Amino acid sequence: MQILDEGLHPLGTVLPDTALGDAPLRRLQDQMQLGDGSIGLRATTHPEEIVIAGIPVMCPRCGARRDWMVICDRNEISIRCRCAHQWVERELTRADYEAMIELGGQDYPSLEAAAQAAGYDGTLAGIYLTEPRSE
Repeated sequence: MQILDEGLHPLGTVLPDTALGDAPLRRLQDQMQLGDGSIGLRATTHPEEIVIAGIPVMCPRCGARRDWMVICDRNEISIRCRCAHQWVERELTRADYEAMIELGGQDYPSLEAAAQAAGYDGTLAGIYLTEPRSE
């Protein structure tokens, strides 16, 4: 039987005290809300490949390997292809999503609005959009 001192982890490390009113569940709830306090969806486009653990992401429906919509719904990250196929990518975290945002992403009231506004509703299936080259 192991006797624990108050505030010590079984391995002997001291657990941090939380400040009064700084409850971990409250922090998690705050992290899951958008800037205006409403819980919602954030999405950004990612034109390049996404590589997870050395393996490039590929759409299981159409075989696309780049030009993604990355969706952050609270702490769940999904990837959506131009063919409108979407899946939850459990290997990506909210921190990974935040790192993908170049200019802050975009807030949408719903997934349908996000997909339609960014062209990931199936309308542009099979098309890779690129920026014009300056010559």
